[in-house]
Amino acid sequence: MEMTLKRRETMHRLCGKGLEIFHAKGYYNTRLDDILNELSLSKGAFYHHFRSKEDYFINIVQNLIVQKVYALLIEPLNANENPLPVIIESLENALDPGKKNEMAYGFMLNDFLTEFNKRNEEISGQLKEILNVWEVNLVSLLKKGKLDGHIARHVDCEGVATYVIASYLGMRSLLMDSSNKQLRYQYIQQLKQYFNSIAAPNVAA
Repeated sequence: MEMTLKRRETMHRLCGKGLEIFHAKGYYNTRLDDILNELSLSKGAFYHHFRSKEDYFINIVQNLIVQKVYALLIEPLNANENPLPVIIESLENALDPGKKNEMAYGFMLNDFLTEFNKRNEEISGQLKEILNVWEVNLVSLLKKGKLDGHIARHVDCEGVATYVIASYLGMRSLLMDSSNKQLRYQYIQQLKQYFNSIAAPNVAA
């Protein structure tokens, strides 16, 4: 048990540092020697934990990026109330410039999706799966909202979920090096107007 905990701590530390390196330089601009120098590891020690640089990055995705995005964007959707304000609140919190750590992970997901697109099918698939899980949870919540009378019956839940994800990722890109509160405020206000347009009669988001 002690060895297992120690190994988990080691893996978490190595993955955390690796994520910083890859985000700063980009995956393809980062050499194995850069990683070894930053982690103060020999090649033997590195290969004791990971089969390759690709395997190392996949571990980072599975152990850090998934966890952070889930906590920020998916877990808040486990609600039994009107889903529209729940979704807005989750996005507003995710774009909060005060949440620097979580915010960085969100940006990293967007950055890596772009970097690996059409370049590495395995890693690209791992990253897209995170979005797929988010989409499934959004659609499920929206459909429940329709059944509960919060959302108009004609609404295409899959289409709404696609719009939410695309608009969020777009705002992430616009806010990459900025904490522009006005831009964030305008986005949230427009999102509220859109949600009000798909709400059931006499229900406001």
